[in-house]
Amino acid sequence: MAAEVTLETKPKGGRFCSICTTRRAALKRPKTLEQICRECFYAVFEDEIHRVIVGNNLFKPGERIAIGASGGKDSTVLAYVMSELNCRHGYGLDLFLLSVDEGITGYRDDSLETVKRNEVQYGLPLKVVSYKELYGWTMDEIVKLIGLKNNCTFCGVFRRQALDRGAALLNVDKLVTGHNADDIAETVLLNILRGDIARLSRCTSIITGEDGPIPRCKPFKYTYEKEIVMYAYFKRLDYFSTECIYSPNAYRGFAREFIKDLERIRPRAILDIIKSGEDFRISTSTKMPEQGNCEKCGYISSQKWCKACVLLDGLNRGLPKMGIGRTRGLDNECNKDTRQNNGTKSLQSKQCGTLDF
Repeated sequence: MAAEVTLETKPKGGRFCSICTTRRAALKRPKTLEQICRECFYAVFEDEIHRVIVGNNLFKPGERIAIGASGGKDSTVLAYVMSELNCRHGYGLDLFLLSVDEGITGYRDDSLETVKRNEVQYGLPLKVVSYKELYGWTMDEIVKLIGLKNNCTFCGVFRRQALDRGAALLNVDKLVTGHNADDIAETVLLNILRGDIARLSRCTSIITGEDGPIPRCKPFKYTYEKEIVMYAYFKRLDYFSTECIYSPNAYRGFAREFIKDLERIRPRAILDIIKSGEDFRISTSTKMPEQGNCEKCGYISSQKWCKACVLLDGLNRGLPKMGIGRTRGLDNECNKDTRQNNGTKSLQSKQCGTLDF
């Protein structure tokens, strides 16, 4: 008697998960447009990040890792996933949360409360450093002095250095940030528009700052922002969703809108821009800035003074626009005053964005 053959009938239509084919689809992945269930989405989302971590040798067992935590969706999901993967795959890492209090009333004070709840929820120690403690200024005070134009320059420069200082206080080996694929694609585009060859050459690197005080890693390099939002929503993670009140007119915002328009037409456009950035080759005749150390604070810098010291000096002397933009954009009196008092004709460097890689 011939053996009976049973054919498994797969569910038809787009209502069932394209991976397990047994559960109903709960979402369409923005990256691949696959219709999948929640369980399969969690699995592929976490597995992709794990493969990025392992494939790029981001960490070594026993390392102390600081997670840049702002309370927003990216850093909250990063803290949750890093904690999960560390336990599941035995990375052997000591994880910490590191937050920066820029001093923005009605925004950062509320988001820090979210981070403090995450500290308890994930069982990760939290360290908070503030602009007021480090620089003597809050962003509220800076904006009151300089206005809403160019304020992101101050915040971006100060925040980068504040994270490094906080990481040094925690004595960590690496700092991980929640920069996602959308952020990196925006940065590639911004650096092209600004003609910033130095940053263009390194903005797609998954590990940066290896020649600085503490290396930075981006486990979300290939992770779409929309998928991070979906993951946080389905997992019911506790995060703060309000945008910074001082950044509605930030230059990066225009690049972000352009990237979103491209994504609607072709979802893979984000990854393609990152790939283009990775494959850029800088002409050998292009003179790149040489890294050294700031003569004033000792922080890594390609000028005699680092950007943070230039900006802070301008604030303290009542010349808040002294370190903004290029030298030709300053008035002659400010240039003369800078040269006479600081002896550094080349202090003015290129403007930094709100996300300075």
